[in-house]
Amino acid sequence: MDIKLDPSRDDLPLMANTSHILVKHYVLDLDVDFESQIIEGTIVLFFESGNKFKKQSSSTEETYPSESNKACKFRTPEPCHIPVTNTRTVSSKMGYNDLVICGKGEKDTSGKDGNHDNQEQASGISSSKYCCDTGNHGSEDFLLVLDCCDLSVLKVEEVDVAAVPGIEKFTRSPKLRNQIVRELVALPADRWREQLDYYARCSQAPGCGELLFDIDTWSLQIRKTGVQTATDFPHAIRIQYTTKPQGRSVTWTSDQSGRPCVYTMGSPINNRALFPCQEPPVAMSTWQATVRAAASFVVLMSGENSAKPTQLREGCSSWHYYVTMPMPASTFTIAVGSWTETKPEICSSDDLATEKSFSPFEADFRYVGVCGHMEYPCRFQNASATTQEIIPHRIFAPVCLKGACQETLLPLIPPCLSAAHSVLGTHPFSRLDVLIVPANFPSLGMASPHLVFLSQSTLTGMSQFCGTRLCHEIAHAWFGLAIGARDWTEEWLSEGFATHLEDVFWAKAQQLAPHEAQEQRELRACLRWRRLQDEMRNSPEDMQVLRPNKEKTGHVSDSGSSVIKHGLNPDKVFMQVHYLKGYFLLRFLARRLGGDTYFSFLRKFVHKFHGQLILSQDFLQMLLESIPEERRLELSVENIFQDWLESSGIPQPLQRERLAGAECGLVRQVSAEVAKWVRVNRRPRKRKRKETEEVLEKLLPDQLVLLLEHLLEQRTLNPRTLQRLERTYHLSEQDAEVTRNTLRIYTVRHRWCELVVKHKYTEAYRHVERFLQEDRGKRSPCKEPTGSTCVHEPVGRRFPCRLCWAAAYGGQHSATPCPPAWLSVVVHVPWLLSAAGSWLQLVPVGVASVCL
Repeated sequence: MDIKLDPSRDDLPLMANTSHILVKHYVLDLDVDFESQIIEGTIVLFFESGNKFKKQSSSTEETYPSESNKACKFRTPEPCHIPVTNTRTVSSKMGYNDLVICGKGEKDTSGKDGNHDNQEQASGISSSKYCCDTGNHGSEDFLLVLDCCDLSVLKVEEVDVAAVPGIEKFTRSPKLRNQIVRELVALPADRWREQLDYYARCSQAPGCGELLFDIDTWSLQIRKTGVQTATDFPHAIRIQYTTKPQGRSVTWTSDQSGRPCVYTMGSPINNRALFPCQEPPVAMSTWQATVRAAASFVVLMSGENSAKPTQLREGCSSWHYYVTMPMPASTFTIAVGSWTETKPEICSSDDLATEKSFSPFEADFRYVGVCGHMEYPCRFQNASATTQEIIPHRIFAPVCLKGACQETLLPLIPPCLSAAHSVLGTHPFSRLDVLIVPANFPSLGMASPHLVFLSQSTLTGMSQFCGTRLCHEIAHAWFGLAIGARDWTEEWLSEGFATHLEDVFWAKAQQLAPHEAQEQRELRACLRWRRLQDEMRNSPEDMQVLRPNKEKTGHVSDSGSSVIKHGLNPDKVFMQVHYLKGYFLLRFLARRLGGDTYFSFLRKFVHKFHGQLILSQDFLQMLLESIPEERRLELSVENIFQDWLESSGIPQPLQRERLAGAECGLVRQVSAEVAKWVRVNRRPRKRKRKETEEVLEKLLPDQLVLLLEHLLEQRTLNPRTLQRLERTYHLSEQDAEVTRNTLRIYTVRHRWCELVVKHKYTEAYRHVERFLQEDRGKRSPCKEPTGSTCVHEPVGRRFPCRLCWAAAYGGQHSATPCPPAWLSVVVHVPWLLSAAGSWLQLVPVGVASVCL
């Protein structure tokens, strides 16, 4: 049965039965149609039966096993005799590069003409809350379950891989289709190019029988009559499908130059609304994709190659990308738009030598150590790649931002990449594309293999903002991508590490002296400490836990299905806990171990676990083993779990550390400046005698943020003080960093707008207007004058300004149907109330789930 989920409370289901069968490779063949706002085509999945993590998993109440011992009942659909126009099934006579049209310009009508889609409650599976066990139940057919949402599936068929010419070259059983796939996926790493070629050939082989399928809100279920085991289930299947304009994995919008574009959003539902897949992290796979679009568009994707367009016919181009390093399907990212590449004006021969690309095919494989991951062409085993400080990189942006990229971003990438290499060693990925995404992008950045999204706000203000954000995303290449969390509830293994490392990378990129670097790190720790305290005061206790599943972390049901705790809770995306508590835990451990020793250990950890999935204990056990017993004191995996990972609130060791620690020099300087401004504010308008003017010091950007936070705590600030404050620090011209999803390092313009609203400083209301219209993409929860974030306020106090939203988005359709920032400040700004008119309205809390 199909259960309706409450998006304000419920967990996100991962339905795929990965314990029985695993996708090893995806071949996508897609057309991007901007007129209809759909992506359509086929995906071919190559399987391997079994899962190495199966022995480590167990059924639990949280993973919703079958509610009875009875076999799952599958409602047999009509055998797919659906009239399908422009079918994408291809014959074996087609060549590798025989490609078809770019798009039909037809509106998506799936769901109205009898085709299956996720809006229909079509499933006849008898299940518990989300899923059922889909293994072999005697005489019942084996059921393949894929994660799928907001898709229209038109056809599913088995692929006749035995019909591929030349397949007999590397298989002992050319007539046994499943055996061919088994031997194809098992090819050694040094034959990766041949493997990709045969994957492509097999994907274009003819079908050899349609498969029965059904679909519900969260999954696609497929079976073949008479096949009772995963071993006998077809190991290569083709799915023909289309996305939906409102699909939650992709956003159709316009870029800053007003040109149409589309990009993948990532969380909370990942890629299941882009293509049917296995979402659980254990389903690590490779992929290759051919994407066709109008010739005026650039296609960027998670891929090892720097793809160039191939013109198919006038007005239509094709782009091809591939990945040979197995990763979860959730890391796949695509963006299509009229992007312009930003290149350095002068490219020296030294730069070319430093950034030479080392592909797996051309590399001299001089192995420098044994890796623990499944076999693939690994850069850690390539002696040339291990010494490559700066990998090849490109920058893409709308044409109107090309100059800003040239000035701000382009000079920062080489030193940030070099700094990351000096700290962690070998870059896990061979190249990097950076894209400045449209203004409605919901965070400041997102990292995926070979591709990083950055918000346009990173290009404003000083280079520090852009540099630290870039360092954060670069850090995810190691922690979050090359090393992933086996249980997605342990987000701190990605975000905590990236937050801790961004300071280290940025200090090295700036070539700061050790004392100066330490001072800046302590200043940022002070800001994060304030954020963490605010987080603990304004969030539910059960969402403050870094390891919410505790001893059941990493466990799944017998079929492999599971849930992401709080995965659909709208408040979760605003949460900072995984960033901040994770950061402070790593900071605590680094101080205990000593900085040099800690980072030496971290390089060893990266070398041991790259290309693998981990749990918290994997990191902690290896770390503690590197600490001499006399220095461990009370440290143990169990104690760290109890104090840091499995408890709500602020960890006791952190409280003791902050109480005992002395303020750094940069923080003391801010305190002195705050005292000066308090004295300025107390002075009467007309002074009876001449008084000495306060001499105000120049502050770093992070110091200025801290200063404004202290001033926000003042009960009143008069207009003269605010005017002088604005002029002294040029506040309206400062950077606009607001929030990176859940990590808030509140910055200058945001804090300035809060001061303006709190003290009704009407002369600067125009700054609030500009902030709301230009920096709405971060979807930051603005603060009430009381200091609490409005996302945690009662529903009646949450007001989105639809007028600003409409002006910002220009009426363009987005997958996000409501305003991107929760603007409690609206009720305090008269011109907004007046201008908004009927646009201003209350929004139920449940709607917030799509506004994060």
